[in-house]
Amino acid sequence: MTTRYKTQAFIFGKNDVNEFDRIFSVFTDEFGRLDIFAKAIRKGVSKLRSGIDTFYFSEIEFIQGKRRKTLTDAVIIEKLKNIGKNPLKFKIGHNIGEILSSFIIGEERDKDIFKLLKETFDRLDKENLTDRQCARLEYYFLWNIISLLGYRPEVEKCSVCNNKLNPESIYFSNKSGGAVCKKCLSDDLKVLIINSDAVKLLRLIFKKEWPLFCKIKISGPSQKLFKKISDSYYFYTLSDNSSKNILMRKAE
Repeated sequence: MTTRYKTQAFIFGKNDVNEFDRIFSVFTDEFGRLDIFAKAIRKGVSKLRSGIDTFYFSEIEFIQGKRRKTLTDAVIIEKLKNIGKNPLKFKIGHNIGEILSSFIIGEERDKDIFKLLKETFDRLDKENLTDRQCARLEYYFLWNIISLLGYRPEVEKCSVCNNKLNPESIYFSNKSGGAVCKKCLSDDLKVLIINSDAVKLLRLIFKKEWPLFCKIKISGPSQKLFKKISDSYYFYTLSDNSSKNILMRKAE
């Protein structure tokens, strides 16, 4: 007897295959990340089309075959329609989906990530965000998922000596895992020179202070530093530890 599984899912990506089929990338409440095969869903007569698409929260039903999971039913819980109407929000939504996909490649239930994903897309869809705030939401998600996976950098004190940071002389080292004071610099340590504003943004993220984080004003150079740190740490984490290794280490 074929077992059917039902769960709530957020759809963050899709890929067309064959003539009428499609594979949806979803993150579910019960099973974590799944890739669901939807047979003939691109046909106009498909009953599944109305219940599932990118940036939907849906209740999905699927069966597990020998090689893949096949969608059998989908009912909309919430359609985040405002994201699709705004080109920047649509781009940010896809960027967040790519971040999730790059870190999570296998099935692993994680309610904290599911909650973060839902909260992030609810904000993207419902809040009246400026272009700058939309960009900040992307980095808010990035740093929080890094934190949930166990790779939060140290930003309260020096990651090498544990001493208090001097606001006038702060560095950031991917290798050391966070902020570094001037005394702990070494020849083999690649660092980025940062400032107290960039550190302040990271601290607000890790304290889950979204209302303040999205509104706080910092200088243009400080904003560029924050972006540089974020991108650097993201790619460092992915290059030094594959997504599979990240999940395995988190589970240990």
